Amino acid sequence: MNTAKGQIAELILQNGLRYARIMCPVNLTPSPGQYLLSSNASFLDPLPVPLFSTESTPLGFIAAVPDHWHPGQEVSLRGPLGRGFVLPPFARKVALIAFDDSPSRLRGLIKLALKQGAAVVLVCDTSEEDSLPDEVEVQPLSALDDVVRWADYLAFDVLRESLYGLKERLGGANQLSVKSEAQVLVRTSIPCGGIAECGVCAVATKSSWKLACKDGPVFDWNEL
Repeated sequence: MNTAKGQIAELILQNGLRYARIMCPVNLTPSPGQYLLSSNASFLDPLPVPLFSTESTPLGFIAAVPDHWHPGQEVSLRGPLGRGFVLPPFARKVALIAFDDSPSRLRGLIKLALKQGAAVVLVCDTSEEDSLPDEVEVQPLSALDDVVRWADYLAFDVLRESLYGLKERLGGANQLSVKSEAQVLVRTSIPCGGIAECGVCAVATKSSWKLACKDGPVFDWNEL
């Protein structure tokens, strides 16, 4: 884990969300599913803000940021933190599924999947086509059943409170093909970044309670 100063180099408005290109040392760039905790002197950010990379850049990364952040602003960064996605080298049919929000935290997997020759389908109910590579197919959540049957690797983004709904939607683990590998980014508050083990981000798994801030935020589907 590293700490350093970063700087907001550029703001980007995309699909109704506010993103920033953040300049920082290369060792702070989080992999897909990992996060940084950022803080600054603004009273508008009483707690550290988690940043998930949507795309790495030569001098940093791009992430969704609060509305009041502005170009030139300096932020303190700590990380990378947590467990991210692991895209299997055998994956050739990759499904990225944003169950209840923007797919921004899944977008970092797109380049990795395309680089290894995989077909990529993004499943979400937000408008994303204009900002994606032409090779990426976009499907609505209503097509989830078909996509799950097609994919050999699935990456989900889901709010912790929506986990039960996702499991119910998929009929438990039974609907996931035996040939598929699946991972889930469980989205919840992660204020301490694993330092205090405060339990705010606790996630119930099959074996025990685990902390999203350090045991996750990405979990294997079979753990949940």
